[in-house]
Amino acid sequence: MAKLRVMSAGAMEGPVHALTPEFERASGHQVELIFNTVGALRTRFVGGDSPDVIILSSQVIEALEKESRFVPGSSAQLGKATCGVAVRDGMLMPNISTVENFRKMLNFAGSIACNDPAHGGSSGIYLADLLKRWGIYDQIKPKMVLCKTGRECALSLVEGRAEIGITFTSEFIPVEGTRVVGPLPKEIEYVNGYAAAIPAGADAAAKDRALKAAMAKDQREAVRMLEAYGARRGQ
Repeated sequence: MAKLRVMSAGAMEGPVHALTPEFERASGHQVELIFNTVGALRTRFVGGDSPDVIILSSQVIEALEKESRFVPGSSAQLGKATCGVAVRDGMLMPNISTVENFRKMLNFAGSIACNDPAHGGSSGIYLADLLKRWGIYDQIKPKMVLCKTGRECALSLVEGRAEIGITFTSEFIPVEGTRVVGPLPKEIEYVNGYAAAIPAGADAAAKDRALKAAMAKDQREAVRMLEAYGARRGQ
């Protein structure tokens, strides 16, 4: 059984983990999973750490594709992740139904876990930019519990290091002890698409065929898993 190294953005961690056993059976490959932020993985990849499959935001995959870093035609849209709010299970659920209520939550929360923008987390970059546009970044920043990954955000809630968590809902759902409040209000919603691609390499073509065969065989299960972890099938 060949070994397949898969680097994946944290927003896809839940569905990727859930789909891996069936993928191994369908493709004949043993899978090694590596999760991190899009920014951190892009840096590793461009720096020479080339996996067999890489899952990043659609925009980054498209940009790298233009640099001829992948097997031609190997990229595939996987799904879209939605940024949302979560709390520790059993805690009071804040009202985030409107932008005004969301802003009130930010003001009243004692601590807020989010991805560290400096580490390349898409949701953290978006949240920081949003707060700066509102002119409240300096006010909220002291309350931020900056995390390297979305999973760390979720664990911050479970471990009591933060009252509120803000990142992709697909990163909260797999972590026991968290409860998703919901997505950000529609006026400020943040939805990010994710895609997979096969980096160019000596045996990439064979692995590309195996990957596509497995994806085609288990497409319904892939869609079900994406939805179960708060992601939507990409177009």
